[in-house]
Amino acid sequence: MSTKHTALDLLVEIGTEELPPTALAGLSAAFAERFAAQLSEQSLPHGDIRPFATPRRLALIVRALASRQPDREHVRRGPAVQAAFDAQGAPTKAALGFARSCGVEVAALEREDTDKGQWLVHRSVQTGDTTDKLLPGLVAAALGQLPIPKRMRWGDSDVAFVRPVHWVCMRFGGSTVAGEVLGVPIGNTTRGHRFHAPDAVAVAGADDYEAILRSAYVEPDFAIRRTAIREQVSAIARSVDGEASIPEGLLDEVTALCEWPVALLGRFDEAFLDVPAEALIETMQHHQKYFPVHAADGGLLPYFVTVSNIESREPDVVRAGNERVIRPRFSDARFFWEQDLRTALADLQPALERVVFQHKLGTVADKSRRVAATSRDIAARLGYDVALAERSALLAKCDLVTAMVGEFASLQGVMGRHYAEHSGEDPCVAAAMEEQYLPRHAGDRLPDSDCGRVLALADKLDTLVGIFAIGERPTGVKDPYGLRRAAIGVLRILIETPLPLDLRTLLRDTAEAFPASVPAQAAVEETYGYVMDRLRSYYAEQGIGADVIDAVMAVDAAAPSDFDLRVRAVTRFSQLEAAAALAAANKRIANILKKSPAQAQDAALDADLLHEDAERRLAESVAALRERIAPLLDTGDYAEALAALAQLRADVDRFFDTVMVNAEDPSLRANRLALVRDVLALFSSIADIGRLRSAEPG
Repeated sequence: MSTKHTALDLLVEIGTEELPPTALAGLSAAFAERFAAQLSEQSLPHGDIRPFATPRRLALIVRALASRQPDREHVRRGPAVQAAFDAQGAPTKAALGFARSCGVEVAALEREDTDKGQWLVHRSVQTGDTTDKLLPGLVAAALGQLPIPKRMRWGDSDVAFVRPVHWVCMRFGGSTVAGEVLGVPIGNTTRGHRFHAPDAVAVAGADDYEAILRSAYVEPDFAIRRTAIREQVSAIARSVDGEASIPEGLLDEVTALCEWPVALLGRFDEAFLDVPAEALIETMQHHQKYFPVHAADGGLLPYFVTVSNIESREPDVVRAGNERVIRPRFSDARFFWEQDLRTALADLQPALERVVFQHKLGTVADKSRRVAATSRDIAARLGYDVALAERSALLAKCDLVTAMVGEFASLQGVMGRHYAEHSGEDPCVAAAMEEQYLPRHAGDRLPDSDCGRVLALADKLDTLVGIFAIGERPTGVKDPYGLRRAAIGVLRILIETPLPLDLRTLLRDTAEAFPASVPAQAAVEETYGYVMDRLRSYYAEQGIGADVIDAVMAVDAAAPSDFDLRVRAVTRFSQLEAAAALAAANKRIANILKKSPAQAQDAALDADLLHEDAERRLAESVAALRERIAPLLDTGDYAEALAALAQLRADVDRFFDTVMVNAEDPSLRANRLALVRDVLALFSSIADIGRLRSAEPG
C-alpha cells in the first residue's frame, strides 16, 4: 500500500475589494486555522502554515504539503464464519450477500479471528486523491467557515463572501491549480498596489510571493507591516521631541488599511489645545485614524502622525490635506466644549428626566436618585463623606445630555469630570464622574477616590438588581446590559481595593431604592448568586483551582474581600504537606456526621468520657487551637489560622487509626461524634477543606 509521496509548497491568495479593517487580522488567523483543519480532515500532512493579509487579500503559504492523500486500507466485517457456511461448507445467503455487496466472490473474502470467534472480512485499498484535485474545495470550505457576520453577493452569482473576490492565485509547487474558488477561476497572478503597481504580476511559486509583492509596493505580512508602522510613527514623533500614542487597536486598524505604509507628520493650531485633550485625541484616533503626539510630561502637542497608503511624490500636499481635514473637526469639538461650558453640570439634571434608562426601570433621573440613595448607605458604612457621595451620584449622568458627549459617546464620564471641575465641584465629586465607569474591561484600573469607589459600586449594583428584577438575566452570549462586566467590576472593587462590605447587604440596600412596582428584593438572592458565580472565572484567570473556590463557597463568606482572604489562605494551605491528609479527614468526618442522628451531633463534648489516649490528645489539641486561632479569625488572618490547624494532622491520624467513632456504647459514640464535629468546626470557620481535590483518594 503506497503511503509516501512528494511534498510541495502551496501558495493560496484570495484577492478582494477592501476588507473590513477591524476584522482583517481575525479573518487572516481564522483562514489559516480553518485551512489547516481541512488538510487534517483529508489526511494531508504539511509543514508550517504562514498567513498573509492586506486590505485587498488573504493569503497562505503552506510548506511541504503532501502531493496526494495516502492510500487507505478499508476493512469491512461480514457475517460470522459459523453463519456464513452450512454443514457441507457451502456459502449461505449471508456470505453470498456480503460478497456481492463488496463486489467480489466468496472465495476472495478473508477470515479474521477475534475473541468472539471467526468472521468473514473484505479488505480493499482506497487510492488517495491528488492534492491539486482537492485544493479548490478545501480552500472554499475554509473560506466558508470564516467568522463573517454578514456576507455579500456580487454580480449575478449566488456566491457570497465578506467582500467581492476579483482574483484567486493558487500555485502548488511550480504549477497552477486547476479549478475555481468562490466563482472565480484560479490563476497564477497576483496584483500589486492599487496605484503604484496595479497590473497583474505572475507568481512562479510560494518562494517568490513576498518578493514579488514588495517590488509591487505591497508588504504582504501583517506583522511586518504593523512593526514598520509603529517604528515610522515613533521616529516621526521623536523628530518634534514628542512621543506618539499608539494604542494597539488603532495600530491594528491602520495596519489593515495600508499595503505600503508611509507615515507623515501633521500639525494643528495650538489654540485647539484649550479644548480637553481627550476630545482632540478621540477625534484624531477614531475619526481620522491619526496617532496623537505627547510631550514628555504627558501633555498633548500640536502634532499628529498620519499613515498614508501611498509613497507620494509630493508628501507636503498629502500632509496639507490631512491638516485641512482635521481643522473643521477640531473646530466642532471646540464649539461643543464652549457651548457646554455655558451651563453648570448640576443644571443639566432636569434634562435627565427625558432620557430613558430602561422602560421598566424608568429614566436616567430615576436611576440617579436610586444610585444616590445606595451611595449614601455605602459611604456611611465605609465612613466616607455621605454628602459628597450623594452629590456624585446625582451629577454622574449629567454629561450624557451635553453636546460633546452627544457627538463623542465614548467620552462620557471623562467630560463629566471636566465639566464638574469647571463648575467648581469638589475634587472628589469631579473624580467620581470619570471613575464611575471603572473598571471598563479586564485589567483596567480601579477607582482611586472615595466618591469614585462608592459611585462605581452603587451604579453597577443598581443595574444588576434592576435588570434581574425585571427578568432580563443574561443568557448564553447575550448580555445587552453588560451585567457580566458589572458583576466583575463590583467584585474587583470590593476585593482589590479592598472594601470590607457584605455583598448580600449591599444588594438588599440597593433593592430598597426601587419603587414597589419593581420586585427588587425578590431578585436579591438570584443577583447575589450570579455575582458570586463570576468569582470562578475571576480566580481561574489567576490559576486558582475550582476546588479551592468550592471549599470557600461552602462557608458562605458574603464579603468578597473576606472571601478573597480565605481563597488565598486555602491555596497556601493546599500546598502544605499535611493538607492532603487533613482534607481527607475533613471529608471523612463530614460523611460520618451526615449519617449520624442530628441530636447526637448537638451533644457537648464530655471530657470524662474520653477514654482513649488518642481521643484525649485530640480533644486537648482542638481546645488549644480553638483559643489560638480565635484572634486570627477576628483579623482575617486565615492563612496563619490554617497553618496552625495543620498541626492537627498527627493527632487526627492517630485518632482515626486507634479509635472507633461509632462505638457500641451510645454515650461514647455521641461523645466521639462531638469531638470530630469540633475538629470539623475549626476548619469550617475558614473553608470546607474536604472539598479540595487532595481529599480525593489518589
